[in-house]
Amino acid sequence: MRFLLVEDNRDLAQSVIDRLRLDGHAVDHAATLADALDCLAAAPYDLILLDISLPDGDGRDFLTDQRRIGRDTAIIVMTARAEVSDRVDVLDLGADDYVTKPFDFSELEARCRAVLRRRGVALQTVQHFAGMTFNPLNASLSIGGEMRDLRNRELRLLEILMAAPERIFSKSQICDRLFSYAESVTDNAIEVYVARLRKKIEGSGARIETVRGIGYRLTRG
Repeated sequence: MRFLLVEDNRDLAQSVIDRLRLDGHAVDHAATLADALDCLAAAPYDLILLDISLPDGDGRDFLTDQRRIGRDTAIIVMTARAEVSDRVDVLDLGADDYVTKPFDFSELEARCRAVLRRRGVALQTVQHFAGMTFNPLNASLSIGGEMRDLRNRELRLLEILMAAPERIFSKSQICDRLFSYAESVTDNAIEVYVARLRKKIEGSGARIETVRGIGYRLTRG
């Protein structure tokens, strides 16, 4: 999953980024609303974590504008305001959920999972393909009844490919989903993760095919 974190507190932002990356997510950071708009113009996101008080404006106005223009990306508001009326306000403006600062990181992760479950069909259902059973919700892969251990980015790569078997994904598309802008990534890095995942799905009826000059796809054979 690719997240956009809109937060001006650098220390808090880095802590959130580090925690979410441990789960295998790519996280881009915007310290201002202007930076957030630049990020949204450049890439699609699965979820936005939005602070309310930002140097160049109010996160609630940003939230209102995003819903007004028809952007349906899931948004979790991070707020220091604990009053019930404040929380109701952000939900009425179109937020999917909120978390009150200071928050426990495990609570933030749980709220992210809950919102993504509600928003994404692929996150709610067990997927089957060519002898593989993949459950994105609990991060499990089973082949012939045998559980396979996947590292975080192997898991995210399989999630991408399993969501659309037979579809070709370019290296740049995969890179956009696996890594944030702040991470330096080469084509070789993508090839390494593909090679690792190929080994993990051995014994199934599936394979990851290299489509020369274009990218990769999950297919049968």
